[in-house]
Amino acid sequence: MSYVKVGTDANGNEIKLHYQDLGTGNPVVLIHGWPLSGSMWDYQLAELPKHNMRVIAYDRRGFGQSSKPWDGYDYDTLASDLKALLDELNLNNVTLVGFSMGGGEVARYMSRYGGARVSRVAFVGSVTPFLLKTDDNPDGVDKSVFDGMLEGIQKDRADFLQTFGKQFYGVNLVSHPVSQAHLDGDFARAYLASHTATVECAKAFAMTDFRHDLTQIKVPTLIIHGDDDKTVPIESSGELTANLLPTATYKVYEGAPHGLYVTEKDRLNADLVSFVQESETYQQQPSATTTY
Repeated sequence: MSYVKVGTDANGNEIKLHYQDLGTGNPVVLIHGWPLSGSMWDYQLAELPKHNMRVIAYDRRGFGQSSKPWDGYDYDTLASDLKALLDELNLNNVTLVGFSMGGGEVARYMSRYGGARVSRVAFVGSVTPFLLKTDDNPDGVDKSVFDGMLEGIQKDRADFLQTFGKQFYGVNLVSHPVSQAHLDGDFARAYLASHTATVECAKAFAMTDFRHDLTQIKVPTLIIHGDDDKTVPIESSGELTANLLPTATYKVYEGAPHGLYVTEKDRLNADLVSFVQESETYQQQPSATTTY
């Protein structure tokens, strides 16, 4: 298995990120959502390398097969981890694709490191620009929602993860967009994470304001969000991200839940391939919203 060292913890132990590295061509780095791991990109890892792309998916610290230190779950540290990966693999002309929590890493990396090595970014069901409802962010999500999540994790993490997984894909009594087997697989992915990482990352994506970070992005940008996303509501995220990035391409997947990388996998894969394969001389055009 492949690992990259990103630092050491307070006790001098190495902190390493596990990653998959498939295909050849211009690199695409996939950043996973909470509370999963890089293996959530199963359908993208099976398709994107067919299109002359080098596709790298890594496990965030605390998740999957990566090291699980006690701390370091703030976005400055997570962006630093991403930089260490890009530097160690000496990747250039990179497309960063951030799903859900991973969109925060994209935004913070682009701001903190001036977009070094990156030529394009994509936000898929992203938590940007700022999820928490505040006086100056009235379209955000009420704090009680996040408090309830944290309470559920602390009370019974396994039960919380199983319930959360159903909401993730819009599973209910009449709708079954993914199988029970898939939900079981996601539970296994999520339960590999440390308890601390699960809690602290939830706090990070709920409380971190990325509005300034987004204004620093100067490369071609793709925003994709499902309009039936009950986990990261489009009104609090995708729409506001598009407003802050008026030259981005904004695509709304009609009827899609949060886990659209599975439920809309063919559509998402096609959109990512098209975006990555655009010429390097691509000129950003005024924002156009497309609803499928």
